[in-house]
Amino acid sequence: MKLSNIKRFWISFILSIPMLIQMFAMPFHWMMPGYNWIAFITTTIIMTISAAPYWSSAWAAFKHHQANMNTLVAVGTSVAYFYSIFAMFTSREVYFESAAFVTVFVLLGDAMEEKMHNNASNALAKLIDLQAKDAEVERNGEFVKVPLDQVKPGDIIRVKPGEKVPVDGVIVDGSTTINESMVTGESMPVTKKKGDEVVGSTINTNGTFTFKATKVGSDTMLAQIVDLVKKAQTSHAPIQNLTDKISNIFVPAVLIIAIITFVIWYVFLGATIVNAMLFAVSVVVIACPCALGLATPTALMVGTTRSAKMGVLIKNGEVLEEVSDIDTVVFDKTGTITVGKPQVTDIIGDEKQVLTIAASLEENSEHPLATAIVKKAKLDNIALAAVKNFAAIEGKGVKANYGKQEAFVGSDKLLEDIIISQEMKKKAIQLQKEAKTVVYVGLGQDIIGLVAIQDVPKPSSKKAIAELKKRGLRTVMLTGDNQNVAEAIGKEVGIDQVIAGVLPTEKANEIKKLQDAGRVVAFVGDGINDAPALSTANVGIAMGSGTDIAIESGGIVLVQNDLMGVVKALEISKKTFNRIKLNLFWALIYNTIGIPIAAGLFMGLGLTLSPELAGLAMAFSSVSVVTSSLLLNKTKIAGA
Repeated sequence: MKLSNIKRFWISFILSIPMLIQMFAMPFHWMMPGYNWIAFITTTIIMTISAAPYWSSAWAAFKHHQANMNTLVAVGTSVAYFYSIFAMFTSREVYFESAAFVTVFVLLGDAMEEKMHNNASNALAKLIDLQAKDAEVERNGEFVKVPLDQVKPGDIIRVKPGEKVPVDGVIVDGSTTINESMVTGESMPVTKKKGDEVVGSTINTNGTFTFKATKVGSDTMLAQIVDLVKKAQTSHAPIQNLTDKISNIFVPAVLIIAIITFVIWYVFLGATIVNAMLFAVSVVVIACPCALGLATPTALMVGTTRSAKMGVLIKNGEVLEEVSDIDTVVFDKTGTITVGKPQVTDIIGDEKQVLTIAASLEENSEHPLATAIVKKAKLDNIALAAVKNFAAIEGKGVKANYGKQEAFVGSDKLLEDIIISQEMKKKAIQLQKEAKTVVYVGLGQDIIGLVAIQDVPKPSSKKAIAELKKRGLRTVMLTGDNQNVAEAIGKEVGIDQVIAGVLPTEKANEIKKLQDAGRVVAFVGDGINDAPALSTANVGIAMGSGTDIAIESGGIVLVQNDLMGVVKALEISKKTFNRIKLNLFWALIYNTIGIPIAAGLFMGLGLTLSPELAGLAMAFSSVSVVTSSLLLNKTKIAGA
């Protein structure tokens, strides 16, 4: 049975207690009866149970002509242990405690790392445990409780006050408020009504409602969050390559320094073979770069777990490094800066005729502006007419045969051969100055009216953009809307630059232009229409829409459709990467300072390190790195 690092540490620590007592008793000239045999037996058990994995790892690396961090531990403990066996049977002083305590202190760092891994895993396990165990599903006209694994997409489920929502779905009847904090990080309950999406594992607070299941099992938002966090925690940040390169050079160099130390002390300075050996072993032990190996994964684990709790899903370690260089943040407009649910505000011309033609054509379109027009027609009880030969013109609008004439609805890009009156032009410009999108409605060769539609900015947009600018980042809005509307929205939220009139297929090209100009770009979009731009940007930040969070194009996914999430995402990413760099500093500073001391360079000043003290110092470097990573949980994040 394979023992955990934590168990191996405690076994080693308990077995080393007699040697610890003897160390404290030495200044009082007291010797434990049978100490050598006690030390031999306890150290042998420690070597067999606790040090053996380090020796195995070192031997495996040696067979491949390599050296790793465990090589130093194996060399240091084996030299001290086997020399002590020789010394015990030749009536010389033994150093079993050096081998034992080095193992104990190395395991202390490993045990702390394992505990942090366990805590992170437990946090995810608790998230999984939030899931309801059963659901009240409609079967043959009655609601009956069934195990969660029997729920299928399309099932109608009833949720009463105080119960957990079993799976993801859409409300079909009733209204309520739901606490979504465990998934989105939003502390205030959210009001939900018919047509709204609900998320599995959230808590229904005060109303009874029924909903249609849309995603179950591994497709639910909660399952996707857990999966993304697991992948991020086990990912490999590019800076880890630097760590690997340092280790590959550092370990052989330390072994060479240890041999030189032994030779100088024994051959040139006249030290005994035992003292020369102890100096060499101290060099090997103090130099063990275990903390170097902990620097990246511990910070990555803590950072990604904390960000997930805030509704920010970081997909991999590579993103963290990219974020640290970002100087420009580009936003899609509709659904990102704005609410994404535009409403008809003005109709110019014969209202009934204009709305009838516009809605009849747009009924076949899925564009948000089309939805607003059709919704307005339904509210005004306008009957829609059948149209023929419907065609969508990308980035311009739609056209179809309405009665005996061709009708069209769209932007001014459709008006190549169409005559528009000066009065209509003036009204269009006025509406656009009011930050409204103007849709032209034409019949035959004439423009018969205008429909003005407005999509207001989200409440958080202005604050989020101000926060980004405060951090020295340039903000850009990229939209297919016309320049006047885009400028008005941009001015309202404080955007630095507006790029308007861009077709969906051209957004990636605009990102490339900014990159060619020397900008390091983060793009924020909805993750579906903006997939090419998200992939082209140095960092893609996908806004989670409802329960659709498994967006492949973005390196970062925001569970909440809120721009303050961008601020949180960039800040937690940057702080996590800075923590990795701080960890690497702490990991290396001990080695840089410790090796000369361990080699006896300052012996004339009375400054020396025995192997066990070297082991303690090395362990302390690992502990400091783990502690540094854990402190990420305490750092202040804007908007969190």
